Amino acid sequence: RCHTFSADADGYVRAEGCGLVLLKRLSDAERDGDKILALIKGSAVNQDGASNGFTAPNGPAQQAVIRQALTNARVEPPSISYVECHGTGTELGDPIEVQALAAVYCEGRDAENPITVGSIKSNIGHTECAAGIAGVMKAALALQHRIIPKTLHVGTPNPHIPWDELSVKIAEDSMDWE
Repeated sequence: RCHTFSADADGYVRAEGCGLVLLKRLSDAERDGDKILALIKGSAVNQDGASNGFTAPNGPAQQAVIRQALTNARVEPPSISYVECHGTGTELGDPIEVQALAAVYCEGRDAENPITVGSIKSNIGHTECAAGIAGVMKAALALQHRIIPKTLHVGTPNPHIPWDELSVKIAEDSMDWE
């Protein structure tokens, strides 16, 4: 079991997987009468820079790529209500990721409206090369059904994440997504 965001996080759980999505320009999909499940408004890529290794991401690099993606999408951080995280379930990696997300998405955010986070890895493990597309597919399905799925196997939240200081909450139960 992958214990994303949990005090029980003890390393990532390997899994096998593959995923496929069809990407089309919005105008082409509308012209062709396709059912549109999600719209990618912007994206960004970078590299992690100096880090402690595979399970310890670089927080400033993560902040930079999130800021670039938001800029490219012309979206303000407080308008984002849910983030499908990498969330490998490691004692060190999850805190770095959550704090990087909070540094960006909580700028100008009302404390009464925390951002919700989750990770498909709690459902299926780390599908290695398919992990990114699995997260995209989960987010698209969540949008389609207007439900943020529960993040499994959390129990007690990771004590290395200052949850009380961050306007971030775990999707500990399935919740409606407006």
